[in-house]
Amino acid sequence: MIALVAVLLLLGVLLGAIAQLPFSVSLVAAAVIAGWLAAFAVREQLARHRSE
Repeated sequence: MIALVAVLLLLGVLLGAIAQLPFSVSLVAAAVIAGWLAAFAVREQLARHRSE
């Protein structure tokens, strides 16, 4: 439960910070995060196939 509260608090801080940035900076940050998550997903998928 405390982890959920911490995650929600962090999300609130991040959303407050992103609201102060210009829209173009927000889009670049979103693209970087999406790329990082995609790379992580591909790496995990490849690791899962190798272990089978």
